[in-house]
Amino acid sequence: MKARVSTPFSFLALAGLALLAFTPQSRSQTTARLGAGFAGGLPQLSLTGPLGTSWAIQYSAAVAPAPLWLPLTNLTLFSSPTVVADPSGLPGSARFYRAMLLQNQMPTNVIVTNMVWMPPGTFIMGSPPDEVDRQPDETQHIVTLTQGFFVGQRLVTQGEYFAVLGNNPSWFNGLRNGTNYGSDLQRPVESLFWYSAAAYCAQLTQLEQQAGRLPTNWVYRLPTEAEWEYACRAGTTTRFSYGDDPGYLNLASYAWFFDNSAAVTHDVGLKLPNPAGLYDVHGDVYEWCQDYYGAYPDGAVTDPQGPASGATRVFRGGSWQYEGPACRSAGRYQAEPAAKFNFLGFRVVVAPF
Repeated sequence: MKARVSTPFSFLALAGLALLAFTPQSRSQTTARLGAGFAGGLPQLSLTGPLGTSWAIQYSAAVAPAPLWLPLTNLTLFSSPTVVADPSGLPGSARFYRAMLLQNQMPTNVIVTNMVWMPPGTFIMGSPPDEVDRQPDETQHIVTLTQGFFVGQRLVTQGEYFAVLGNNPSWFNGLRNGTNYGSDLQRPVESLFWYSAAAYCAQLTQLEQQAGRLPTNWVYRLPTEAEWEYACRAGTTTRFSYGDDPGYLNLASYAWFFDNSAAVTHDVGLKLPNPAGLYDVHGDVYEWCQDYYGAYPDGAVTDPQGPASGATRVFRGGSWQYEGPACRSAGRYQAEPAAKFNFLGFRVVVAPF
């Protein structure tokens, strides 16, 4: 493989060279340095730039006469440099790379706490055919999200749910069947219908709008399946947001799952976060999404909402009850919206409509 790096304006065939990369639309003064090297025989890219800026990393097999730039991943620089591998690079083939600045459109009239801004961007959703423990419904496709959104740093807790709706449906709350699970309201809320999660979002929207913290054209809601995976991956292309981990040796540092949960939920935010600062995306409880469940589209899509109808809704992430394969970034599952399980909760997004 001849790894090549480029800016949007010049294309150089010099492996490992650090180059300036900046947005072609405005030639912004915001710059980053994109370097390319090799790790394990595959290209490895290093992006150095201002913290908090977001970049689309793209690749092309050629730059003339008309390059076809495809998305590799999006990176938000929570640390600088940030390193990402290109698992799709094939030995012996040529590949060019460029970094494109994503305009951070974080609104100033939305007041939220404990949430992370996810800028608009493009990413590859699903898993490659050779991913360990991959499932058939995880077919890869390119997704573009044209609007940024806020996403909760943590799962919605029992205390937060009670404060909005005045009840707590959670199984792991107090004494059940002779077992004392405690009444710690920092555990994630679970054992709730999809409809109940949607009702929480609707009521919270009304309360926050009345308090003047949320404009009338913004709402709290469940994430779409694409938004969930975009936020979970946070620019990564590996099986987990922290790496491939084929033997699940590091998962316990990031998630409560079958091997370490002791068969109960745990307070949110105790494990290490993903690169975007989101906690428990790989475990503790699964998370309801907005979409009906269905097969992924065959081609590239923009702002996907899932099927128009269906019998089941999607849920994502991992949980205390299931083993490592179920905690992967691409894993997807379904349940009837009137079903409830003590391994299924949710997190919220705040977005315009």
